Amino acid sequence: MKMIVVFEKAPRLRHIGHLDLMRAMQRALRRSGLPLRYSQGFNPHILLTFAAPLSVGMPGKREIMEVPIEGEMTGEAFLQKLSPALPPDLPALSATPVDDRHPAPMAQLTAAIYQADMETVPDNFAETVERFLSQKEIPAIRKTKTGMKPCDIRPMIYGLTLNGNSLTMVLALCEKATCKPDLLLSSLFEFAGAERPRMLITRTQLLGEKDGMMAPLESL
Repeated sequence: MKMIVVFEKAPRLRHIGHLDLMRAMQRALRRSGLPLRYSQGFNPHILLTFAAPLSVGMPGKREIMEVPIEGEMTGEAFLQKLSPALPPDLPALSATPVDDRHPAPMAQLTAAIYQADMETVPDNFAETVERFLSQKEIPAIRKTKTGMKPCDIRPMIYGLTLNGNSLTMVLALCEKATCKPDLLLSSLFEFAGAERPRMLITRTQLLGEKDGMMAPLESL
């Protein structure tokens, strides 16, 4: 059996890197006394996987990890044991038991929702966002393993809306195509001819696809 666990990485922990986050979760899982499944070999470790690493400096509202366990257990019982072992800024929000044959969250991931809370917003920015999205192509320079390469990020933008000083971005996040929020924001403010303001970017939801529609990853 596996547990699909939804947790939050609060803003106070946003500068904790992915490896440190993984170590913190492994320590909490060991302290919890849960019947965890370990790898085989000379150095057994918890078979823990995350749907998608978070960039350093970014909080996450509904992050997802997969925890294989021995035997059967309800999500409520799992949380009762895990929650006391977690720090306050890294709470577990839900746990759902699934069969071992259930696809891994990482394999089902297609997109993510990000929220950029800006200190200031340029004049007529809502109109600028609409004009930005109306482009058939949005050229950008993306960093790859082989160096900097030009790309068109328009097909990777599934949604972009402004509400006050908050910009919500729905962006592709999968093996085939990924658009990082920093890349979109750089292109957007260059298009606007404005300096990018100070902001906090939060990943609020991971998404998969169900019946041809985007859906919260934990619901698949």
